[in-house]
Amino acid sequence: MRHALSLCFDACRHPKTAARFCATCVSLLACLARAQAAAPLAAPADTIAVDVELVLAVDISHSMDEKEFALQRAGYVKALRHADFINAVRSGVNGRIALAYFEWAGTVRDDAVIAWQVIDDAESAAAFADNIEARPFRSFRGTSISAALAFGAKLLDGAAFDATRSVIDISGDGPNNIGMPVTMTRDAAIAKGIVINGLPILISPSPSFSHLDQYYAECVTGGPGSFVLPVYAASEFVTAIRRKLVLEVSAVADPNAGPGAVPLDAAAPVDCLQGERGRRFFSDPYFPELDR
Repeated sequence: MRHALSLCFDACRHPKTAARFCATCVSLLACLARAQAAAPLAAPADTIAVDVELVLAVDISHSMDEKEFALQRAGYVKALRHADFINAVRSGVNGRIALAYFEWAGTVRDDAVIAWQVIDDAESAAAFADNIEARPFRSFRGTSISAALAFGAKLLDGAAFDATRSVIDISGDGPNNIGMPVTMTRDAAIAKGIVINGLPILISPSPSFSHLDQYYAECVTGGPGSFVLPVYAASEFVTAIRRKLVLEVSAVADPNAGPGAVPLDAAAPVDCLQGERGRRFFSDPYFPELDR
């Protein structure tokens, strides 16, 4: 455009050609200007449109024994390979999702993360499942749901995707007992437009904290369409995880999986700081370095 303008000005300095050539230049420059104005702005080359950004946050605290942990991991691996999950992914507007995974306990460690991957067919889903399956078994002290939610929100902040929905899928077998109060990080994530769904594990419930399903419903989950899907028996694990992932990917409301599925006793509201209070009584006298 700039070069064409310079040529026109040079030509118009010559009297013999000025009138006709200048008129032609003006028309040409007008066409160029209209074409340039009409050209759409290109989208960033590194942005991929997906139907949902989904973070899987998996509890590996010491309260999870090896058998329970193996069931949990197998549930995610089998769910990701299942045809129902693949069909849910492919049925979206874009036909693909972005998936990340991490394991957490009292903290989230850098080596516990499987980075973002686009899932758009059976092969990509199986590859992600293989990465989960290959991870070594490990656990450590503390249950910081708040740290897990904050870490999940940070992963979503750094994701290079164009997504209509952002979801943190968190599973665990105990209440928050370390770090920030869980309601604070829950509310901060919801304020960013993140939906938090929960899978509380009550296969071997603690005698001091038997209402983990209610706790997740009132203190952990939130956002439009959020739900809690408790697991009460080992035999339910695989089916529950698959059902939860399909619901999250498809964003289809399931009347049996919403907050109404968790009966809440209005006369006995859940104490969202019960885990922190219990830690002082049950853990701190015996494990004074729990924070480390």
